[in-house]
Amino acid sequence: MPVEVKVGPPVLTINQGGMFLVTDLRGEVDTDSELGLFADDTRLMSFYRLFISGQPWDLLTSSEVSYYAARIEMANPHVITESGEIAAHDVGLLITRTVADGVREDLDITSYATSPVRFVLDVAVRSDFADLFEVKAHTFVRRGGTTSVWDKRRRELVNRYAHGDFERRLTCRIAEADSSPGHANGRIVFDVAVKPNASWHACIVYAASGGGRPIVRPRRARRSAGPGARLAELQMLWEQHATRFASPNEHVTRAFAQSVEDMGALRLSERDFAPDVWFPAAGIPWFVAVFGRDSLLVSLQNMIVHPQFALGTLKKLAHYQATKIDDWRDAQPGKILHELRVGELAHFKATPHSPYYGTADATILYLIALHEAWKWLGDDALLRRYRDAAVRCLEWIDRYGDLDGDGFQEYKTRSTQGYENMGWKDSGDAVVYADGTQVKQPKALCELQGYVFDAKLRMAEVFEALGEAARAAALRRQAAALRRRFEDAFWCDDLGSYAFGLDPDKRPIRTIASNAGQLLWSGLVSPERARRVARRLLAADMWSGWGIRTLSERNPAYNPYSYQRGAVWPHDNGIIALGCKRYGFVDATNRISRALFDAAGCFKGYRLPELFAGLRRAPATFPVQYVGANIPQAWAAGSIFHVIQAILGLRADAPAGRLYVTPTLPDWLPSVKLTNLKVGKARLGLRAWREGKGCRWEIDELTGDLDVVEEAWAPWGTHALSGSRKGHAAQAGRR
Repeated sequence: MPVEVKVGPPVLTINQGGMFLVTDLRGEVDTDSELGLFADDTRLMSFYRLFISGQPWDLLTSSEVSYYAARIEMANPHVITESGEIAAHDVGLLITRTVADGVREDLDITSYATSPVRFVLDVAVRSDFADLFEVKAHTFVRRGGTTSVWDKRRRELVNRYAHGDFERRLTCRIAEADSSPGHANGRIVFDVAVKPNASWHACIVYAASGGGRPIVRPRRARRSAGPGARLAELQMLWEQHATRFASPNEHVTRAFAQSVEDMGALRLSERDFAPDVWFPAAGIPWFVAVFGRDSLLVSLQNMIVHPQFALGTLKKLAHYQATKIDDWRDAQPGKILHELRVGELAHFKATPHSPYYGTADATILYLIALHEAWKWLGDDALLRRYRDAAVRCLEWIDRYGDLDGDGFQEYKTRSTQGYENMGWKDSGDAVVYADGTQVKQPKALCELQGYVFDAKLRMAEVFEALGEAARAAALRRQAAALRRRFEDAFWCDDLGSYAFGLDPDKRPIRTIASNAGQLLWSGLVSPERARRVARRLLAADMWSGWGIRTLSERNPAYNPYSYQRGAVWPHDNGIIALGCKRYGFVDATNRISRALFDAAGCFKGYRLPELFAGLRRAPATFPVQYVGANIPQAWAAGSIFHVIQAILGLRADAPAGRLYVTPTLPDWLPSVKLTNLKVGKARLGLRAWREGKGCRWEIDELTGDLDVVEEAWAPWGTHALSGSRKGHAAQAGRR
């Protein structure tokens, strides 16, 4: 009899906007952990426990009930009180938590004893106000001072931290309680008396202040119309506006639905954004912040679900586009940021994240995301709005991204705290030679060259639309020259793949890694060599059975548990699957897609983590959680959208009023249906199904003007490099 195994971290995580609470399964927080209540890159609550007459409660069951709410069911142990003994589990405690502008915690106690019970309920809350970087590194240096003040009249405990002009507060207010609270020994104390079959209730509201949050007192709780109702409505609106998916395959359907929910949970907004404009947080708990690479890739993944996601990303990143050289922050004019932090370390410039620009790919990806957003939204005003930002990105690519003028993108930090690696594999030990030793800076990773090739051809199309034909022609010439240089410098025929990159001496890094797979997505390489790359990535040393590993297991540096030297990253696999479909390698696309959906089915709630171990799949095994992986994580969730886009072959050209489709459904996905798919101002439903050895499709519920055409996506060809469209539309067939 098969046993269903669900993998997931032993924590409860709830969030809303920039605030999140991570606890153990008991709903508690231990100081010597990475758990706590966080906002604005600061841990506001570093310790939390509940006691009944000095003893911990017994955990019965706990779970998140939505991305912003959790429930914990507990019961009492055997306790002896001044009023007598209480038998084990005669008293139940239900904890209901909701994260909104703060955290609302309802405590409901019910007695099932045959006689009245009386006991002391202690709520122990402490704050260390540690910077998020310190929590992650488990190194905390106290710099300022912390005070705790209990206001009996207001019934609130205020924990305050101040260090110069940096301040944070956590206010714990008793909004409702069936008995008066007190405070002693760092604990909020209630004297609870409950009759048989009766209940006792209290509500505590935890509010954060400082870091741009106004110093206000928590409002009185209203149990009948709490924050959960408002958040549920906002999430419902998000899901109603998103593309919907249905199929007979339960794993695929549930994974898609969970990804839509996670994207809703990870939305961040700004006061100057329109109500339906957001940008994505990268992941919880470590990446609830503005990111360049992550936000851009997530926006690309969401084109088939909610293309407007890109609007907030493009606006936010353009606002922070660098204007001058700043070596401390690895900034140069035109560069797009990597990461923006607002915690104590960034505030006092102890770290360069204010913001930090140490990424080699975000500036290039900005151009790709701008073009793709235009293709799905069909809004020429978008191009005019960000035209100058795009020009500055192109200037950065040619002037600063190419360190030595050889026509390739390289990276090298100038900051004393700069990153060793600045591609998407940005851990310090991620880039290795074939013998497992580390590659020193500067490094020219292969996928960066693909991104530039893709970006320049896309921007040629953009500048043509803007009436700047000369600039468009120049970009096409540059892309053609890059393709020739790249093939000569990066191809390793004996490996059957492209080099991981070029080292400081411009020698190929002859390492088999997943990076070469992203070249297929960019459309840079020839079809013949692309086939060899796809075959190499699916060989046993790279293919785990749950997906493509980041590094070959033959490499001496391989470690399936490492961050980027052997683990499997869903977003990386989603990009490679899309690239395989671009080159017509349908079997490879479907194989990668099947592995990701199988993995999702093993994780709790069908929620793919940021990464998981690259251990080989075998009967009766399951994907192994990477310790410390972000869950939910935006581009892991978005990988589901990329593989669905790949299987259906969806490409939009909203400015031309056209959607391209090429369904190639595998036998494990006999049919699919998308509804509320948006291309420009049009809305439509798309149904595809297997028929014999082929696939058929049809369109229904179409509103607006849109031609839907069956045409395969292809690598950038001579027509794109020359600007000619001859022969391109001739392949199209109206269905």
